[in-house]
Amino acid sequence: MAVPAATEKVLQQYNTHYALVEAVNPHPDALTLTTTVLQDGNGKVQVICAANSLLDIDHLNNEIKRQLSPSTKAEVKDLCEKHELDTCPSVPGVLPLYTIVDQQVLEAKEVQMSTGHNEQTIYVSIDDFKNLCANVTYLTATVALDKLQSANLDHAKDVDDITSAVANFTQLRIKQRLEETLEFPPLPSTAQRIIKLRVDPNADIQDLTDIVEADPSLAAQVVSWASSPYYAAPGKIKSVHDAIVRVLGFDLVLNLSLGLSLGKTLSMPKDAAKGFSPYWEQAVYTATAVEALVSAITPKERPAMGVTYLSGLLHNFGHLILAEVFPPQFSNICRLQEANPYSNHGYIERHVLGVTREQLGSWLLRLWNMPEEVCNAVRFQNEPDYVDEDFVHANLLYIASRLLRKHRIGDAPLEDIPAEVYQRINLDPEKAEEAIEKLLESTTELNMMVTNMGG
Repeated sequence: MAVPAATEKVLQQYNTHYALVEAVNPHPDALTLTTTVLQDGNGKVQVICAANSLLDIDHLNNEIKRQLSPSTKAEVKDLCEKHELDTCPSVPGVLPLYTIVDQQVLEAKEVQMSTGHNEQTIYVSIDDFKNLCANVTYLTATVALDKLQSANLDHAKDVDDITSAVANFTQLRIKQRLEETLEFPPLPSTAQRIIKLRVDPNADIQDLTDIVEADPSLAAQVVSWASSPYYAAPGKIKSVHDAIVRVLGFDLVLNLSLGLSLGKTLSMPKDAAKGFSPYWEQAVYTATAVEALVSAITPKERPAMGVTYLSGLLHNFGHLILAEVFPPQFSNICRLQEANPYSNHGYIERHVLGVTREQLGSWLLRLWNMPEEVCNAVRFQNEPDYVDEDFVHANLLYIASRLLRKHRIGDAPLEDIPAEVYQRINLDPEKAEEAIEKLLESTTELNMMVTNMGG
């Protein structure tokens, strides 16, 4: 049987030397090639690769930034009949499609290809094949099958394999979503400018004012924050500069602005666990609670207020990530929280997803190059035994969240705070309780601040 006309035309065009061979009797030294037709809204693509490999469509889509999926048998049949072919040839150029050739094919010395007639193939040298590939794209698009084969013949070991696979899947999926879909949104430009300002020894009030005023929504929130009866500022606050100089101070406005900017980056969840404080309510109360606790520590032992306050604003940032990245699992977590209102939410999240909001939140904050003290505080806020770097900020969040939960604010577990946590940060337990109770005398004012933030 002669080679199909469309295939013969291409072989002649490139002066290809070839030999016919039956498909059922492949040439022993030749690498057998196969072709796959994929498509998306931008059209069809032909992928040519070795028959002893697995086409990795996800990897391919990531490489060429498309959303390809296999064409149906009917679509492939129509394509072949249009060119008077029985099957898709693996000879490049026969089908008028954008063609990708797997890079690993080039390691062969000879290749065997379908001509487009059933049971008919040809084999050519790798040099002749490369000549045929004048208009193709080379990419690594496959996984070798031998890498996917298992030598395990003992079913008793299957449990270990399955456990390992589940663990790897979870970790890889989270990494992909955080670093690729996290492509999430990027770090907001306002936050980028504030972070640079934080480490600028020459930064002054006007620099901060310029950044905040460039974001009208942020400027309005800072002014409303300073105007809150909670701070009891004399007279009317008319500007961001006024808010900084007369009421809040440079450090507080800087960290408040950064926390607000990041908090607005992700959408508020449409779903939520009933019976628990909404995101911004938790953020405002925890930040002000931490501020109150720091004030209860003797001046000599006090940590930097700005970092601790920012940690309070961002302590529940991972909650937004759970909702954004894993919506089905997030809904399940909410339902379990409702059924287990006094449990540690970290246990529920590990049960459902294998990772906690604190891990997710600190991971993203690190990707955004946030201060290490804040990242550690967010990550270890529920670990009473945490004594490593920046433990003071993490321990303060631990205490603040649990004292607030006693007053039905937040979603920290209802549990006693170990005495050693207080001792570690030089905070008297009675003074801590008094600070929180005094704070809650301003519930009306704090709730106004929450409302101004859209909480």
